Amino acid sequence: MGLMIGMDIGGTNIVCGLVDESGKLLNKIKQSTEAHLGSGYVFDKISSMVDELLRAANVKHSEVTAIGVGTPGFIDPEKGITVFASNLKWTQVPTAEEIRKRTGIPTFIDNDVRMYVYGEAACGAAKGYEHVLGITIGTGLAAAMVNREQLYYGSGYMAGELGHIPFPEIPYECGCGLQGCLETVVSATGIARQAREQLAAGRDSIMRDWMEAKSINSITAADVSKAYDANDPLAIEIMNHTGTLLGKGLAAAVTLYSPEIIVIGGGAALAGERLFAPMREQLKKSVYSGYWDRLTISQAQMIDDAGIVGSAMAAGQRLLKTQTIE
Repeated sequence: MGLMIGMDIGGTNIVCGLVDESGKLLNKIKQSTEAHLGSGYVFDKISSMVDELLRAANVKHSEVTAIGVGTPGFIDPEKGITVFASNLKWTQVPTAEEIRKRTGIPTFIDNDVRMYVYGEAACGAAKGYEHVLGITIGTGLAAAMVNREQLYYGSGYMAGELGHIPFPEIPYECGCGLQGCLETVVSATGIARQAREQLAAGRDSIMRDWMEAKSINSITAADVSKAYDANDPLAIEIMNHTGTLLGKGLAAAVTLYSPEIIVIGGGAALAGERLFAPMREQLKKSVYSGYWDRLTISQAQMIDDAGIVGSAMAAGQRLLKTQTIE
């Protein structure tokens, strides 16, 4: 596959990396997205970033076989279109073609979570496993399944929205229009919201003392983790509740997909065992032992680089397929 470029386009930043055929990240650069200036501006910036990346590595454009791009939202990877990305405010944007026109390099796009999980499956915590379920816990909650090096997309390329499974015990309305979606609790924003609501209701917590000089609304999921480590009862309760609900959600996914390994990434996953311990306890109780006995659960290894490497490796594989078909 030679050299490839992987990109992660987010609402805040674009990260661009040069990757070799073994999945080794050789170099990367990051710039702010500035999506409010329009998609054309963003694509021009991406082209400049590619030039900068290759100059730094003393690599010619002709030496790069493919560019892979992970973007948030709903993606049509076959047509190369960003169908809808709320963070970027893009609708029906021909992302792959716009980047290819500017760089002259074959370009392939996909959903950023799928690319993150593909990276962990190819080169990270799930390397060597054939059936990989990966989830990311950040602003929201999403999942992807890699089965024998192939991503599972489902109809309309919409598989993997674990965060939008509704639970009757969750009281919140979700931005998607449903009531009780899992990600309204199991996410960095969900953890912080639970803490804010409980403190506003008068619950005692060390977090209240920390926020004396600031508003309770400034509490983050990291604050809850810090309070958990200080044996704060409210923080422990929130993490146990969140982990338990995650275990229930994963039970449905495990029963449907029968993965060998679950890889957990995203910013909120840095909570580690604070969240994973109650998740494992609930998951074990919620699935048939035949699933549990063959299951490994691991925190993601590549952290911020998984999406870049995954995008590059997936693009290389897709290029090989198109060449084989031709």
